[in-house]
Amino acid sequence: MGNPVINVNSRKYDGNIRRTWQCEFIAREDPLLTFLGVFDQDVEHSDLGLIKKGTISHEYYWLDRWYNVFRFHESDGTFRNYYCNINMPPTFENGVLDYIDLDLDLVVWPDGSVQELDREEYEENSKKFNYSNELRSAVEEAIVDLKTLIVHGELPA
Repeated sequence: MGNPVINVNSRKYDGNIRRTWQCEFIAREDPLLTFLGVFDQDVEHSDLGLIKKGTISHEYYWLDRWYNVFRFHESDGTFRNYYCNINMPPTFENGVLDYIDLDLDLVVWPDGSVQELDREEYEENSKKFNYSNELRSAVEEAIVDLKTLIVHGELPA
């Protein structure tokens, strides 16, 4: 018998679902939850290029952190990249993981280079939804924390 399948909901700040997908529940070692997903269709991403059907996604969510980390591998197991979302700490109840995506992302490529994505979208939504100073501070701290993990080679492997 396989591991349970759970639903993941990535929400906008107003609570509307941005994306939803299913993945396999692998482990819970509070505060870390680990899932495994497989892309069921090709996805064209403006910054990542074509993510092919069959791409494997190792997903790491901390219930007390303002980010999550996805480790993508091609279907043959070759490392593709890390994709790190800045988000409010998630909730996990009744087989559903929910989080508020705050638009900013970091990508770590196989050569170790780091690319920040969507700063303009974050700034626009910050004004649109009137993000508090505390929220904005938590976002910037999350970016610093992630960059520190990246520099020290401490992203989940």
